[in-house]
Amino acid sequence: MTRSDLDALSQTDSWEGVRAVVAGFGVSGFAAADNLLHLGASVTALDESAAGKEEKAELLEVLGASIRLEEGATAVLPDDVDVLVTSPGWRPDAPLLAQAHARGVPVWGEVELAWRLRHPEHAAPWLAVTGTNGKTTTVQMLDSILRAAGLRSTAAGNVGLPLVEAVMDPTPYDVMAVELSSFQLHYTRSMAAESAAVLNLAEDHLDWYAAPGASSSDPMRAYAADKGRIYEGVERACVYNVADPETERLVREADVQEGARAIGFTLGMPGVGMLGLVEDILVDRAFIEERGTSAAELCTVADLASPAPHFVADALAAAALARAHGVSQQAVRDGLRAFRPDAHRIAVVVEHEGVTWVDDSKATNPHAAQSSLQAYDPVVWVAGGLAKGARFDDLVRSVRDRLRGVVLLGRDRGVVAEALARHAPDVPVIDVGAGETGPEQAPMERVVEAAATLARPGDTVLLAPGCASMDLFASYADRGEQFAAAVRRRTGQD
Repeated sequence: MTRSDLDALSQTDSWEGVRAVVAGFGVSGFAAADNLLHLGASVTALDESAAGKEEKAELLEVLGASIRLEEGATAVLPDDVDVLVTSPGWRPDAPLLAQAHARGVPVWGEVELAWRLRHPEHAAPWLAVTGTNGKTTTVQMLDSILRAAGLRSTAAGNVGLPLVEAVMDPTPYDVMAVELSSFQLHYTRSMAAESAAVLNLAEDHLDWYAAPGASSSDPMRAYAADKGRIYEGVERACVYNVADPETERLVREADVQEGARAIGFTLGMPGVGMLGLVEDILVDRAFIEERGTSAAELCTVADLASPAPHFVADALAAAALARAHGVSQQAVRDGLRAFRPDAHRIAVVVEHEGVTWVDDSKATNPHAAQSSLQAYDPVVWVAGGLAKGARFDDLVRSVRDRLRGVVLLGRDRGVVAEALARHAPDVPVIDVGAGETGPEQAPMERVVEAAATLARPGDTVLLAPGCASMDLFASYADRGEQFAAAVRRRTGQD
C-alpha cells in the first residue's frame, strides 16, 4: 500500500490490506489495535510485558490479531509493515521506531491515528489542551462547561477516553475536550484543532528529550517544540498564558488557519483579546463585541472549587476555549461551578489542631509544586521522588519565604536538598530517607511524623513532591492515598 493510499483512509473506508504494527499494548495501544482490526486491517501488537494484558490479548487474538507480549518482542520490526502505531512515551530511539524510520515506514501516535479516523461527514471539533501542568484539570473543566451548554462532549486523550475510541463512537460527539501530552504531540502530524491552549512551559521529561538519538541538543527546546505542535492548523483560537512568554512565542511561530486569533489569559487585569481577573471576578475581553471598552463577567473566584492561583488560571484557559467555540457566559459559569477536581489535586485531607494537611500528589514536577506552594503560607513542604532530570533552584528561590520546614523522601531527594541548601539554608529540613531500606515504618508514616514536628497552628502541611512517584509508590495516586491515610491515623480521623 502506498503512503498516499494510506493517507486517504478514514473510518468509512475499508482498511483491508493495511498491515499495521502497534507498539505498546497499554490503554491507547489496545484501543488502536482493536479499532484497526474492526476496520479490516491486519494487526500485529507488540509489548515487552504481558502483565495485566492477557485478557485483552486473548480477545484480539480471537478477532484475528497477532499478539506478542514478552521480553524481546519489540526488538525487531516485522518485514511487511505499512504503518507503525506507537504508544505515547516510546522514545524515537526505541529499536522498533528507529527501524521504521530507517525503512520509511510511517510512524503514527494514537492521536494521529484518531485524527485520521474521524468521520468525514460529522467529525467533532477538538478543543485541545497541553502544558507542563494543569492539563487534566483544564480539560475536565472545559468538558463540564461544554456539557452545561447542552453539548454532547467528552474528555479524551491523555485523560478520559482514548481518542480512537472517542472518534469511533457510533453516536457522534458535538465537540471534544482533548488533553495532549508532549509525548502524544511528538508523533502527531496532521491534527488541526478548532482551538488549542498551551497552559505553561517548565522543565519536565527532560530525561526523555535528552535520550540518545534525540532530535535536538537542547532538551527543553525540543520539549517546547512538541508542545507547540498543538497550535498547528488551529482554526479559531490559540490560547496562551500571558505570564509565560514561551507560550505566546509558540503561538507566533505556529502555522494557523486564516482568521485564527491569539487569546491570552491572565491572573491580572486583562487587555483587549484576553480573559482575566477584575478583583475576584473572572472576565472575558476577547469574545464580546464591546471588548475595547468593557468586559463580560463569567463567574467569581468563589464559584470555583479552589481559589489557588493555578486553579483559577486553569479555569480561565478552559473558559477561553469554550468561549471560542461559542459557549455562553452562563454555561461557563454553570460548568465551572459544577466542576470538582480529581483526587490528589490540592485536596484537603483534614484540619486538625490548627494545621491543614493537603494532598497534591499530582504535583509531579517543580513547576506544579511551585504553583501549589504559592497557594499557602506558611507551609511545611513534603517533597522528593524521581526528579526526571529537573532542577529545583527556581522553585526554592520563589517560595523560600513561605517555608516553615521541608520533609524529604525518595530517591532524588538530594536534588531538592541541594537547592534548599543553596537558596534557603535557614529552613529546617528533615530527611526521612529513600524508603527502599531502613526502618520498618512505612515511608509516609515517617513523613507525617516528621511534618507534625515542624508544623504550627495556622500552617499547611503540603504534599507537593515535585517528582514522580515510582521509586516508592505504584503511582501518584497511591502516594497521595498513603499520605492521606497516614495523616488520618495520626490525627485520629480514621
